[in-house]
Amino acid sequence: MIQDTRNKIVDLHQVGKTESAIGKQLGLKKSTVGAIIRKWKTYKTTDNLPRSGAPRKISPRGVKMITRTVSKNPRTTRGDLVNDLQRAGTKVTKPTISNTLRRQGLKSCSARCVPLLKPVHVQAHLKFAREHLDDPDEDWENVIWSDETKIELFGKNSTRRVWRTKNAELHPKNTIPTVKHGGGNIMPWGCFSAKGPGRLIRVKERMNGAMYREILSENLLPSARALKMKRGWVFQHDNDPKHTARATKEWLRKKHFKVLEWPSQSPDLNPIENLWRELKVRVAQRQPQNITALEEICMEEWAKIPATVCENLLKTYRKRLTSVIANKGYITKY
Repeated sequence: MIQDTRNKIVDLHQVGKTESAIGKQLGLKKSTVGAIIRKWKTYKTTDNLPRSGAPRKISPRGVKMITRTVSKNPRTTRGDLVNDLQRAGTKVTKPTISNTLRRQGLKSCSARCVPLLKPVHVQAHLKFAREHLDDPDEDWENVIWSDETKIELFGKNSTRRVWRTKNAELHPKNTIPTVKHGGGNIMPWGCFSAKGPGRLIRVKERMNGAMYREILSENLLPSARALKMKRGWVFQHDNDPKHTARATKEWLRKKHFKVLEWPSQSPDLNPIENLWRELKVRVAQRQPQNITALEEICMEEWAKIPATVCENLLKTYRKRLTSVIANKGYITKY
């Protein structure tokens, strides 16, 4: 019942109308009118009163204990917490654990997979962000970004759940370290700039340094021409051993390509990761049924990615650098 109706009942009662008369006038049962009047006489209000409900099964001390446990080790399971409380003399169910931790601002989430960062990686990550924070947007627009990725035909990667607060998904305790490229159904190499996608090709064999140099020889310069890159454009690739091999460095030097110095294990700094995600979503929507179809659809959808998507990724590049600095060199959301 809305509050206005309750107030009308009290007003009509105060002017001397009976419960029956009030009920007929407002279209309510006499018993309902009587209950509202009795409540008003007893509590001097018609508002809903606080309800005590069932007592909490976990004491304040128990709440502190399980909150402290998951804060120290976010991978603690609900079963572990049920056992901890049982040893302390409190018997609860797993849903009770979930509800209690949710009231503390914690919820169970899938742990994010991020590269395994050593202290040297963190420092290099932070150094790159600080050194390039004030670079003009035009500099990033004149970079060709490149990488390889794994695109699966079917299957889901396994997940782990962690207890965390909002916006803490990338804290090192809440993530799963990963090592690059364990294989996959197809492995494309691609590149792009602020002007749009460059070439995308499928790597059909296990890539080595010679194959990588062949890919660059056949696809990098044609991509630069197609994208109409300005004089002095810069090439970006990560620190994969094939990329940093002496022969590859020498090849790039002889071709007079400027190469962006890159910190290891920094996918959040490479906007092509966002483009890979865009591609994978588009491919999944088309539901390829075999490897041949997967490859064809990848090529088609890559070519369809609008130049504006690429341009917008570079317009916000300074925000990436700011996030890395704010996160003290650890992986940020990308």
